[in-house]
Amino acid sequence: MGKAKKTRKFAVTKKVISPKDMRVKSVADAAKAKQVAKKKAEEPRQVEQAVSALFFQYNTQLGPPYHILVDTNFLNFSIRNKLDVVRSMMDCLLAKCIPCITDCVMGELEKLGGKYKVALRLAKDPRFERIPCSCKGCYADDCITQMAKQWRCFIVATCDKELRGRIRKIPGVPCMFIANHRYTVERMPEAFGAPR
Repeated sequence: MGKAKKTRKFAVTKKVISPKDMRVKSVADAAKAKQVAKKKAEEPRQVEQAVSALFFQYNTQLGPPYHILVDTNFLNFSIRNKLDVVRSMMDCLLAKCIPCITDCVMGELEKLGGKYKVALRLAKDPRFERIPCSCKGCYADDCITQMAKQWRCFIVATCDKELRGRIRKIPGVPCMFIANHRYTVERMPEAFGAPR
């Protein structure tokens, strides 16, 4: 008996896993992402409650005596420009003003050290109202933004451009800053003493 002749198989390729197979990692990831998106679509959406103090963009809660949340750099720039904080605020708004300082801003002033001793002494003035905040040692700008968003009865006094940008996004909260050695308020029509 002779040997059986083996014929070569023509155009044979190796078996490859189908790209749609669940063992392929990218397909598994896509399926997981699809499941998460489906679950997210099913859960109820959180809609923020409208603030009752606003009449369109006008805040009806703001009125004399004005409560003004003061930032660290606002105090420093006031000292640098030789401005009395309370008197300059009254000149700007032509009404009684109560400067308010949160615990976070006070902590920030204490951390700055001896260079800003005058600002710290000014912040401890009895005319300044101390506001306790619920956040434990967070960044002062975040604390001020959260306070302004939560209560909507404050004017925020700051010279920090980034913080002013964040405050502008909150409707009905005016922002006080220093320009040309005077205090000015933006987004507040009844501030008659503010320079235009």
